[in-house]
Amino acid sequence: MAKDTSKALRNLVIYQIFVRNFSKEGTFLAIIPELDRIKSLGVDAIWLAPIHPTGEKNRKGSLGSPYAIKDYRATNPEYGTIEDFAALSDEIHRRGIKLMIDVVYNHTSPDSVLAKTHPEWFYHKADGSLGNHVGDWSDVVDLEYTNTELWDYQIETLCYWAKYVDGFRCDVASMVPVEFWQKARAQVEKVRPGCIWLAETVHPIFITEHRKRGINVLSDSEILQAFDISYDYDIFADFTDFVKGKAPLSHYAKCVNRQEYTYPDNYIKLRFLENHDVPRARALFPDIKALKNATAFNYFQKGTTLIYAGEEAAVSHVPGLFDKDDVIWDSDETVDLSGLLYRLYEIKKNPVFTDSAYHLTAMPNDIILGVHESFGKKAVGIFSMRGNDGPVSVGLPDGTYENLIDQSPVKVTDGKIASKGDPIIIIS
Repeated sequence: MAKDTSKALRNLVIYQIFVRNFSKEGTFLAIIPELDRIKSLGVDAIWLAPIHPTGEKNRKGSLGSPYAIKDYRATNPEYGTIEDFAALSDEIHRRGIKLMIDVVYNHTSPDSVLAKTHPEWFYHKADGSLGNHVGDWSDVVDLEYTNTELWDYQIETLCYWAKYVDGFRCDVASMVPVEFWQKARAQVEKVRPGCIWLAETVHPIFITEHRKRGINVLSDSEILQAFDISYDYDIFADFTDFVKGKAPLSHYAKCVNRQEYTYPDNYIKLRFLENHDVPRARALFPDIKALKNATAFNYFQKGTTLIYAGEEAAVSHVPGLFDKDDVIWDSDETVDLSGLLYRLYEIKKNPVFTDSAYHLTAMPNDIILGVHESFGKKAVGIFSMRGNDGPVSVGLPDGTYENLIDQSPVKVTDGKIASKGDPIIIIS
């Protein structure tokens, strides 16, 4: 991790909003009436997917991807003016919530301001035209960070937005040199002390396949030299393999346990069940009992928790990136998880989750046991990932404990808890 990364970020909950599809209006100002509700979920920071204008050339869909940015120094006019954005920033901060925005520095739209004014800052194909390294990303062209003038421009832009925001989520950060991120972090710190840096790292196969082609892609270990928090993509596929029945739960538990000795002592992973690039949690866990267990487990995990707008309503539809496709807040499938999320948020604030030794054990019946141990305190979590019953050996003295999720009594007999398939968190 960055040397000054605080372990307190492990207690953080971030709420992601894609402005276009969050509300019917799809504007900055339409978010403001929802801020009190968002705060009531237990949210420390709001991350807005890219707020900038989208390109027209090679546009995907009717409105284009927010990740095909035309101008880093402007707001998307469909969302509102810079004054509207400033008003939203003020309202978020007035509620004691931090604001983060997306930074998309690997590429721009082909008709971006920079592509027109500084084509020399871009990757060029053999025929001299602008291109990109990822063929499916046909609506973008890649920047080339061998040019130090590009570094200056990008860092200056970050310092401009740092007047309004408290952190940056950096898209495909692994394809931008770590030395750039280190310099950017140092410069932004002068404008926004304590700025939060979240890296979208990439799946292992993305790294290996691109390195085969001679394209440098940073590993998580490299990216952590500059960032506070990194995506959990190094093992997310192992999690979804379990969910889909392709791998045992024990394999995923080993992957999480490996992080404890692979990364620095103050490593922080972004723990999520969903985001704008992957299926909704409800699609992974259509059974509500299993979904509640998975949700509780996600909060219990060591690291920062992410909620993607709509997750609190247990919706299964992922809004598309290229068209107006609103979150479906009220339907026959909707289940209000707000109370559960807030209770988990309260539990997550316990100092035992800030600085702990963390370990997972896969139990029979697809039940996972998690343990945080910290300076004589212990948090024990039992999560039935299929909603199954079963006995769980917990390593606690016999007696009656409180399940902090619902305040129900939990008995330990002969070192075991008889799980009824509901999530359990005990702190002793």
